[in-house]
Amino acid sequence: MLLARLHTTGLYSHLPLSKLRSARQLSQPSAPDLKTFIARNTEPVREHLTPEITLRLLTPRCPFWSQPAHLWPFSDPYWAIYWPGGQALSRYLLDNPAVTKAKKVLDLGSGCGASAIAASMSRATHVLANDIDPVAAVSIEMNCELNKIPPLPVVTASLIGKMEEKWDVILLGDMFYDAELAADLHRWLTEYKRFHGSEILIGDPGRAEFTSYTALNGLQKVKEYELTEITKKENYGLTSSTVWRLLP
Repeated sequence: MLLARLHTTGLYSHLPLSKLRSARQLSQPSAPDLKTFIARNTEPVREHLTPEITLRLLTPRCPFWSQPAHLWPFSDPYWAIYWPGGQALSRYLLDNPAVTKAKKVLDLGSGCGASAIAASMSRATHVLANDIDPVAAVSIEMNCELNKIPPLPVVTASLIGKMEEKWDVILLGDMFYDAELAADLHRWLTEYKRFHGSEILIGDPGRAEFTSYTALNGLQKVKEYELTEITKKENYGLTSSTVWRLLP
């Protein structure tokens, strides 16, 4: 099943990032075609930690929920699941709008775009969503439309390691799912924090790759949230998710 593969070979695997998110597209459809495909194979959902935000997600009522994974025509749809780290991060932003109000915000590994949308709802001056999957970019646009906010700009090139542009706040939800990627993020974020002094917030439900993260002592626990029953069931026993702040 497609959903099973996302959990067993996606955020919980130790495969290299290039294998996790390698493009498997048979063709490159136009944006309108992608919108039609996404609309037919997802449904609007509010049953999560941020019911203020409606998101198009894969659910048990969607055709591909139980169909063989090889029938999915694109790379794995990480954008179609609201991962628990992103839920905690988005909940925190909505509860504490001053964190992003009048700020320039980067949402790295944006997925469904929930954290970027939460920052926009909290009146950030500028929000950029970054996800290397071009299908995610279309999904984020559709989720902005669902929530009646202007479309957010999306960059599909990786921004990890980039130092030139200064962001007041950088958001990372569920990005520490691979040991190699965690090491790359640690090096970049530490250097970026030292150079720009930005606020860097990480949402994670306590995966092994994150709890063994070498900079754990350089993180401050900000807020822990209990997950909804639906999210607990879909994430194989995870019960809570936490927001962390990277310290200088």
